[in-house]
Amino acid sequence: MRKALVVDDEREARRFVQTILEAEGWEVAEAENGTAGLQKAKALRPALIVLDVQMPEKDGFVMFADLIKDPDTKDIKVIMLTGVADKVGIRFSGEEMGDFLGKEPDAYVEKPIDPEAFKRVVRRVMGEK
Repeated sequence: MRKALVVDDEREARRFVQTILEAEGWEVAEAENGTAGLQKAKALRPALIVLDVQMPEKDGFVMFADLIKDPDTKDIKVIMLTGVADKVGIRFSGEEMGDFLGKEPDAYVEKPIDPEAFKRVVRRVMGEK
């Protein structure tokens, strides 16, 4: 079974994404911040990480940067989630992240998440029809 890791400080958001992924046949682990998420990513080596941007301890940008620096985790597919645009009116693009970090996430999804659109993004990122 394919493994995914959902990293978000909001429990409801983790459960929401977990429910969507499990319905698509994924085995899902979760973490509440980037520090715990990085540890679980190294231990579990999931095929996919769904990563929130705004979190305590280690935010999504820092965790993503750590993932891509590590040979054991650099090839894990990453979908970044954020509600930042709605809160502050600032939008990030994958290209901007690529310029800043040297690599883009595989996809970037704004909260609130549309379940059907999210499933399509996951399938695209994983190379599925």
